[in-house]
Order: sequence, then C-alpha cells, then structure tokens
Amino acid sequence: MGKRIFLFILTNILVITTIGIVLSVISATTGVGSYIGAGGRLNILYLLVFSAVVGFVGSFMSLAMSRWMAKMMMGVRVLNPEKDSLTYDEQQLVDRVHRLSRAAGLSKMPEVGIYQSSEVNAFATGPSKRRSLVAVSTGLLHEMDDAAVEGVIAHEVAHVANGDMVTMTLLQGIVNTFVVFLSRIAAWIASRFVSREELVPIVHFIAVIVFQIIFSILGSLVVFAYSRHREFHADRGGADLAGKDKMIHALRSLEAYTSRIKDDDQTAVATLKISGKRKASLFSTHPDLNERIRRLEAK
Repeated sequence: MGKRIFLFILTNILVITTIGIVLSVISATTGVGSYIGAGGRLNILYLLVFSAVVGFVGSFMSLAMSRWMAKMMMGVRVLNPEKDSLTYDEQQLVDRVHRLSRAAGLSKMPEVGIYQSSEVNAFATGPSKRRSLVAVSTGLLHEMDDAAVEGVIAHEVAHVANGDMVTMTLLQGIVNTFVVFLSRIAAWIASRFVSREELVPIVHFIAVIVFQIIFSILGSLVVFAYSRHREFHADRGGADLAGKDKMIHALRSLEAYTSRIKDDDQTAVATLKISGKRKASLFSTHPDLNERIRRLEAK
C-alpha cells in the first residue's frame, strides 16, 4: 500500500497545484473568480467555497487517474489470460488474486499486474472496487514463499474490498480544502507587506504556489496517519481471507527479509510498509511490523 499512497499523494499535489495555477492566472487576467474584493479585502466565504471545489475536484481527479498513473510510473504489465500467453507462475498469480477477490465478495475481478523490480513490494489501487488493480513486484515473487505471497495478496485485496481508496480520497479532499484555503490566506498576508503596488499580484501568485506545496506536504501527514490506521484493518481482512497464520507469516517473512538487508541497500523494501525501517514514523504509511504482528496474534 505504500506505493499506492505515495503515487496518489504525488498525483494529488500535481493536480491541485496545476488547478490552482490555472485559476490564479484566469483570476489575475480577467478578475473573474477573485476572492479578493475591493480594497484588497478577503471574501472568506467565497474563498472557502472556492477551496472546497478545488480541493475535492483535485482529489477525485487523482483518484480517477490512480490506476493509470500506477501502471505508467511503475511499468506494470497487466496479466490478461484471455489475450496473453501467461507463464505458469503468472497464471497462478492471476488465479490467486481472483480466488481471494471472490472470497472478499468482489463482483468484478481486479486487474492483476506485475512489474520488474528487485524490491519486495505489492500494492492495490484504482478508482473503485470495480476498477481496481493489484500489482506485485518480481522481487516479491522471488523472495517470498507461496504462503507469504498469499498473505500479501490477501492484504491488498482487503484494501480493495474495504474501499480504502475512496475513503482516502474523501479525506484527501478535506485536506486539500484546508491546503487551498490556508495557502491563499498566507499568500494574501505576504502580499500585504509589499510596498510597490505593481508587485502585489506577482508576489501573491508566487506565494500561493509556494504555500500550497508546503501545506500539501504538511497535510500529507494526516493522510499518512490515516493510512497507518487502515493497515491494521487490511491485516485483519487479509487474515480473514487467507487465514491468520498466512497473514502473520507474510509479516514475519518481511521482518526476516528486512533483517537480512544492510541499511545502505534498504532503498525500497515496501511490501506492506513504505520503507526498510521497521519503526513507523510520521512519514510512514505503515505502522511498526511488530505491532501489526502482535495485534494479529491477539485477534
């Protein structure tokens, strides 16, 4: 899931920044849609509505693009048994994802993909349960045994079944609203310190972009915190689908794998967590592995 959240947030920042720049240019050149009234006063109510529209449009655009962005940025090759000639291992992967998806109650099977990477990684993404993608790295298939792979895939299928991308999008929309709102208030304040009248629009325009990027990064901490919370739910869902023993085995396999790798080589150990570090931080999308194992054992 770490890849999924990273790609979603990156896409979201790019989208709302682009929307913000376009709308700022339109407002500056035509005066239409300006939230700064006569005398340089802010129209707070208008700005709040404007922020909500931009924030949620940006968030849902990111959701709509999530599957396409994942395929493009990760080089995912979709496995289609009806059109392609698959190897035995590839067919087994497709069958496993579909079997677990049916067990999770999904009426439309996710696309199944694989991409070339030595990292141990798997992620699920997509705008809805009916248009989802479950992708795994070649490193995952090489490093983990069948039971661990089953636990990993069950975890990702649980994310799809739980509708985590949609709830993440709603949360991101709220975060975006505050990002757009606060960045423009901060930019307005910054522009008030400019003495030369002709420079005020330029300073305001640049400040909006800078503050929006800064607040977007800070806002991502909220999304990361929610992501860590949802990982526990996906662990429980994966345990229900594949069995608790396989889910715990998958987490222990990851723990063993990270222990074998030197710190200098831990660039992208991301199966069920975003980095090779075992302890979670504010910028982690996944909680501590030992805590996840402990909670599953107590389930």
